[in-house]
Amino acid sequence: MKFLLRCKPDTKKPPTGKKVAIIGAGPAGLGAAGILLCNGHEVHIYDALPEPGGLLMFGIPPFRIPRENVREGIRELVDAGAKFFTSTFVYCGEKPHEHEALLLAKDYVSLEELVGKYDAVIITTGTWKSRSLGVPGENLPGVYKALDYLFRIYAHQLGYLPKEKVYPTGRKVLVVGAGLTAVDAALEAREQGAEKIIVAYRRTINEAPAGRKTIETELIAKGIEFRELINPVAFLGRDRVERVRFVKMRLGPPDKSGRPAPEPIPGSEFEEEFVTVLIAAGEIATPPGKCLGMELNPDGTIKVNEKMMTTRRGVFAAGDVVTGPSLIGKALGSGMRAAQFVDEFLR
Repeated sequence: MKFLLRCKPDTKKPPTGKKVAIIGAGPAGLGAAGILLCNGHEVHIYDALPEPGGLLMFGIPPFRIPRENVREGIRELVDAGAKFFTSTFVYCGEKPHEHEALLLAKDYVSLEELVGKYDAVIITTGTWKSRSLGVPGENLPGVYKALDYLFRIYAHQLGYLPKEKVYPTGRKVLVVGAGLTAVDAALEAREQGAEKIIVAYRRTINEAPAGRKTIETELIAKGIEFRELINPVAFLGRDRVERVRFVKMRLGPPDKSGRPAPEPIPGSEFEEEFVTVLIAAGEIATPPGKCLGMELNPDGTIKVNEKMMTTRRGVFAAGDVVTGPSLIGKALGSGMRAAQFVDEFLR
């Protein structure tokens, strides 16, 4: 994430007098800032977390994305004139009630207020909400969303969250899912002292979103067990999770994703003891809320036109809050593209 500024400082265009607010300091927001600053616009970036970087700092292990590289890129933007407003949660409509960033946010600003103050706004709030499995016992203590588990660990490591707010790992851990979040959660559970870690997936390793090679080299080769074709149907326990009930699966015809659809095998249920469960069933978009006549798509992403403008004139959106979960490079590119359309709009 170095070189976020897309020009040399001495080649920046003259000031335009236009001010742009970016909501979210993850890859898309930072990418947009690098373009807008080069084009001579004043850029203010708002983020609910106490340090810019989004998931790059608070959701992805530092061995994948070195944090100092992220900080170096952010320093480039600051030196070029970017102003960051951290620990500031921007909401649209009602104030939020459920968001891990609320643990660290100190100030609240309405999107309506920012739209009135700036010449353009770009929303890049990403995908911070995890999907639920919708099975009994999912709210038991000891059953956590994998992304929330990682967020709290890294927020503590960065010095922003007290240790008692970090979810305890326990001796035997189940991770549900086979994407990169599941892989990272399994690896982090091992770092946190878990003795036995099992990653359960309802399809096979060949369909794993993280890729067969990643599963083999990062999990199996390091002693983390990967179990195919099983799916949890209930989390059981009195005061906290104690056991998980699974059903065995088989692969059927392709579903809308193009992958073979997993089908439960009748009568194949079995139970196993676990101390901790980390659910990594995918993430969904987290727009600031509903206001200003901005429309959302059925999947909760923000609706934009071909120039990445929302249904509210002058308000744009980019990154995962538009596309759904994606890779860092795609989110970064989306923010840069949106910034070019904002520049065109302002001129």
